Amino acid sequence: MTVRVGVIGGGQLARMMIAPAVEIGLDIRVLAEDEGMSAQLAATAIGDYRDLETVRAFARDVDVVTFDHEHVPQEVLRALVADGTQVHPGPDALQYAQDKLVMRARLAELDVPQPEWAAVHDADELQRFIDEHGGGAVVKTPRGGYDGKGVRVVRAGSEAADWFASADGGALLAEELVSFRRELAQQIARRPGGEMAAYPVVETVQRDGVCAEVIAPAPSTTDRVIALAEQIGRRIADGIGVTGMLAVELFETDDDRILVNELAMRPHNSGHWSQDGATTGQFEQHLRAVADLPLGRIEPRQPWTVMINILGGPADGSLADRFAPAMQEYPDAKIHTYGKDPRPGRKVGHVNVSGDDLDEVVYTARAAAALFV
Repeated sequence: MTVRVGVIGGGQLARMMIAPAVEIGLDIRVLAEDEGMSAQLAATAIGDYRDLETVRAFARDVDVVTFDHEHVPQEVLRALVADGTQVHPGPDALQYAQDKLVMRARLAELDVPQPEWAAVHDADELQRFIDEHGGGAVVKTPRGGYDGKGVRVVRAGSEAADWFASADGGALLAEELVSFRRELAQQIARRPGGEMAAYPVVETVQRDGVCAEVIAPAPSTTDRVIALAEQIGRRIADGIGVTGMLAVELFETDDDRILVNELAMRPHNSGHWSQDGATTGQFEQHLRAVADLPLGRIEPRQPWTVMINILGGPADGSLADRFAPAMQEYPDAKIHTYGKDPRPGRKVGHVNVSGDDLDEVVYTARAAAALFV
């Protein structure tokens, strides 16, 4: 029988699961939040992912549930599991992507290298942390932040006073202000029984808190860093029991440490390069893992692949207008758009380019992406 995979969330990650699902014989169905979302081609239901009965009704028609995002409430997830629904990744794993304080505590139990951190409940506690860590800190809201939202660099505890007020007595996460030379990302795919596949570690470039570029594999990376990043990723994947794709965002510090920054338990921006640059792309791999199918090979097809995000889109005209000129001028570029209207700062697509010469690949990818903004 065809395995029916239900994806909660109708965003671009669900959209990019559609083609590989069809190719490997899976029946993909999407619970979208609204009409006209990125994954509308596979949207079999429209509704609120926070409403248990809405999600239950969707889950009855599928064999396994997975996600476009990590925001489905724990009580909904645990009710599905109690109903006997296969949920991958399950609530025990997803809690570490939903709450950064819970994540930091679990990573400490797993003895995974990470920035020094503390739960702080008021401006005085934050100020003490700042004073003990060189006069600065990164403060984060534990839940809901993404693409730079819910993150501040502060030099005084009073700079987070509004967040403490809105937290209603709850804690914020304070982290040491890490001096790093670059950011890396390690992706791991894991099946329910524990089989894993580790993608090459990549370099990510952030602008205004949003991923702008990814270079795969990360250039000028020592064997020690490659081995350590994979070891960290595998330890986390096993330690939290994740099923599907796990992205571990990392800092490579100025003093040669590798520290865990964030976790994502789904296909991730840092893995978009693999759609065209690896034997098995992350979207197909995620589907294989959650459907408990054998994992695909992850080797790069060419020495280098560069992914450039299309942010904002064109001020005049549409994204569709730009395809023909981009294809004509850069026939090696693989262009992916998300069915979203242009808006300043919004991720509306990305471009992948692969090749033997890194400088040429970077130039081509940036130039092709620039035609869409």
